[in-house]
Amino acid sequence: MLTETTLTEPDTLLTTTGLLIIAVTVGLLIWGRVAPIVAMVVVPVVGALAIGFDLSELQEFFAGGLSSVMNVVVMFIFAIIFFSILSDAGLFDPLIRTLILMTRGRVVLVCIGTVLIGAIAHLDGAGATTFLLTIPALLPLYKALNMSKYLLLLLISLSASIMNMVPWGGPLGRAAAVTEIDPVELYQPLMVVQGIGLVLLLTLATLLGLREIRRIDKGVEAGEFEAVGNIDVHQVADDFTKRQIEARAHVEDKINRNRIVFWLNVLLVAIVLTVMLAGWLPPALTFLIGVAVALPLNFSQAKTQMDQLKEYAPNALMMAAVIISAAVFLGVLNESGMLESIALSLLGVIPAAVGPYLHLIVGAFGVPLDVLTSTDAYYFSVLPLVDATASQFGVPTASTAYALMIGNIIGTFVSPYAPAMWLALGLAGANVGKHIRYSFGIMWAFSIVLLLVAVLVGVVEV
Repeated sequence: MLTETTLTEPDTLLTTTGLLIIAVTVGLLIWGRVAPIVAMVVVPVVGALAIGFDLSELQEFFAGGLSSVMNVVVMFIFAIIFFSILSDAGLFDPLIRTLILMTRGRVVLVCIGTVLIGAIAHLDGAGATTFLLTIPALLPLYKALNMSKYLLLLLISLSASIMNMVPWGGPLGRAAAVTEIDPVELYQPLMVVQGIGLVLLLTLATLLGLREIRRIDKGVEAGEFEAVGNIDVHQVADDFTKRQIEARAHVEDKINRNRIVFWLNVLLVAIVLTVMLAGWLPPALTFLIGVAVALPLNFSQAKTQMDQLKEYAPNALMMAAVIISAAVFLGVLNESGMLESIALSLLGVIPAAVGPYLHLIVGAFGVPLDVLTSTDAYYFSVLPLVDATASQFGVPTASTAYALMIGNIIGTFVSPYAPAMWLALGLAGANVGKHIRYSFGIMWAFSIVLLLVAVLVGVVEV
């Protein structure tokens, strides 16, 4: 990462101010009484002005930060719109319905199906959409089989977390903005980790399913549950289809439901993902073209297309606003030399033997840190600080980003700072304390295993 000045010794004023900016910003994000855009803009601006930087320098800091995040911002806006169109088109519904039927009402198969359904539902990278699709669809099946709703939350959360590594997912987008690495370039090595992670999760789901069978059998023996006969999974699947139709009633008379259009949507998704992951076009342009094709394909009238853009805009602009505000925060810390000065100061207190492993140590505590801090605080404060320090020991920026992201991403939906988690709890009628007690240990252990996998396959360098 570039800075305006190259320091050979830490500057006390820059170090102190930088640490105060980070501490106050993180504190405000954890406090939750102000929006991220407020914390990440006001605090660094005040800090920079307080130590003598003028308005022209502040403008340069912002320009430097903005140039590093603009491609990510554009990608987020059009990726969210693209997947929102396909969600309204019901693209993934038939596959989810098929997976529900394939569980056949067997506990272990239901656990495996939950993982697969969660992975498919989270292809758009949006936690809220994932939980809205999966929990109402699967909760009746879990209840009918006397299965724990906390197991449902755990499996969907783990599955969605692994899928959240996609370039248009929040964690990787934030990491790309901080490291100034192209999102697709950052994602490509993660595909191996993601694939292994899903295989490990399916194995874990099988083991948890067997454990759940033993729990249910004990409950039946103790008179807590009634023995369950054959479950009508066709009824469960029909109920899912009915709910999806009702949820999309607002666009039912606008969207093109022709069967040919459905398969054209499938083809469009395949083309967009192939073009983007192959690197033939940058992600921002790829999704922009995808939206330009998907809109008229699914909505025939120009007015309807504009109305839908207005409907999708709030979700798209929310994440864009967070990333752009981070440009101020990162710009001030990077371009002013504060981050470099902090890193030089830390070099004086971190043992030389620990430095090359700093990214692994912080990554291993990623899940607890996600529970204690917000996602924005973790990626925009912890990641740049660890990167600036670890890079002094020869650790590549990408390796630091991978270690912190893999270690942290698994705990996304056990953190009370994740809005989607509260939606999931509400849909399942679950308690946050019980969810954390049930899921936290398993999620943390899984994240450490996945981090070790990343080291073994060479994604994270040691």
